[in-house]
Amino acid sequence: MKGLQMLWADARKARRIKTNMWKHNIKFHQLSYREMEHLRQFRRDVTKCLFLGIISIPPFANYLVFLLMYLFPRQLLIRHFWTPKQQIDFLDIYHALRKQSYPEILCYLERVAPLISDAGLRWHMTELCTKMQHGTHPAVHDILALRECFSNHPLGMNQLHALQMKALSRAMLLTPHLPPVVLRHRLKTHTTVIHQLDKALAKLGIGQLTAQEVKSACYLRGLNSTHIAEERCRTWLGEWLQISCSLKEAELSLLLHNVVLLSTNYIGTSR
Repeated sequence: MKGLQMLWADARKARRIKTNMWKHNIKFHQLSYREMEHLRQFRRDVTKCLFLGIISIPPFANYLVFLLMYLFPRQLLIRHFWTPKQQIDFLDIYHALRKQSYPEILCYLERVAPLISDAGLRWHMTELCTKMQHGTHPAVHDILALRECFSNHPLGMNQLHALQMKALSRAMLLTPHLPPVVLRHRLKTHTTVIHQLDKALAKLGIGQLTAQEVKSACYLRGLNSTHIAEERCRTWLGEWLQISCSLKEAELSLLLHNVVLLSTNYIGTSR
């Protein structure tokens, strides 16, 4: 019942935001940070609920659905119906799943480094990959120095190989089992939304976020923040915003890869 009440409250808030958008002709990227984040999360929750609704349509299937929800709460239930312990455990599981793709993404960057035309950028990319493989957390300026590599061949959003897009989809907790053209569109859309959230968050200020909001923002961007102190999460989120707010739309492939680059060797991310 508590979960239903929370879901109903979220639905009413989402409706108020959408109504205000229609009434005043406001676009998604013009909303405040908290409004944007609420709509983003609510859409994901509704998508998961729709799947349950579809499999409940056949006669008497609802009895089976209740049993499945009890047996597989992580896969079938949304966060409103998780216990506090389940929330931590399930976030750990999801992070472990996405973390499996991190080495594959880094290896791909190392493989395509020789294809970068500029000798200086080629050296920077190789150096960054080597440092990360030895456990070094990259500095913000080291990542931003490579922004040109991610705006065109071989790492631009429109030039990414299908296998790399599948690995990046897993890193973003998106399904990789789709055609390449659909994967590319979903990655573009997802990364654009995060970029818009980042701009709104920079305007609001990290200091205005609650501890839970900070941890949720970090988790969305690739850091398993459930076991990291709040201040370290704020520091990491500040580094992320420095990078994100420096990027143009054509360079968003770097923001997508930054999920791996900035979180892999951050102190406290052993889980």
